[in-house]
Amino acid sequence: MIIPSLTHVRVHDLCLFGHHGVHEEETRLGQRFYVSLEVRADLSAAIAGDDYTQAVCYGQLCQSAERVFQAGPCKLIETLAGRIGTAVLADCPAVQDVSVTVRKPSAPVPHAVEDVSVTVTQQREYRVGFSLGANLGEREAVLRAAVEALGHQSGLEIEAVSSFYDSAPWGVEDQPPFVNIAALGRTVLPPQAVLGLCKEIERSLGRVPGRRWGERSVDVDLLFHGDGTVCHPLLTLPHRHLFDRAFVLEPLAELEPELEIAGRSVKEALAGLDRIAGDVTRRRPGQGG
Repeated sequence: MIIPSLTHVRVHDLCLFGHHGVHEEETRLGQRFYVSLEVRADLSAAIAGDDYTQAVCYGQLCQSAERVFQAGPCKLIETLAGRIGTAVLADCPAVQDVSVTVRKPSAPVPHAVEDVSVTVTQQREYRVGFSLGANLGEREAVLRAAVEALGHQSGLEIEAVSSFYDSAPWGVEDQPPFVNIAALGRTVLPPQAVLGLCKEIERSLGRVPGRRWGERSVDVDLLFHGDGTVCHPLLTLPHRHLFDRAFVLEPLAELEPELEIAGRSVKEALAGLDRIAGDVTRRRPGQGG
């Protein structure tokens, strides 16, 4: 598995004045709050290039929190922390997850306390797509098992699975025909971690190293991860052959023909491929999941 390199960025005790609270005096007079934020982001490009434009800006984190404070009163600091987290995820695309702590030094409680605080953690959710195929053994059963394994992974949810499709071998022709399906879901995991899960599922279902594009007991390809792009020797997103393969596009088109990946809809990409290659797969009876 590829371990993603995540950087922790922190802003500690940003002081903001707001009219938040349950009691009338709090909303009328206002009081000081202290906000601390910790975010995790893949800043490897910023670190390697010493590039400020690819980093997470401390000032932007502060501005996101301040904007929420000025938007209107909240009764609960839990709500306040949650709204700040949502704003940070919206304002900072590089941030994968955010933890927001709101401290209230002047909380109206009948006890001697220094302050009260809450911490809310939120994770960014990404749309993901998979292409699965097999041309050895009990192909349909293995593909069902692979989809089930994906759906059981923590932080990953499978929402839709296509029918089975027959397809001729692609790239290397002297091998048995394939059965293919597509799956769509959502995840809070970074792309490298999802790739690691795919490879582990392949190994657990009996895939062994072989020739490139050759026969295999199961293949689990990550096609896209949100709107992001990845260019790495072990992972390219969107998948480099996504728009070249009818056996990938046709199951996807069954699930969501208007789905846009890298600015192209699946339906349009499949239509263009048909005109060029004439390689259209045949849907098999039954469902893939």
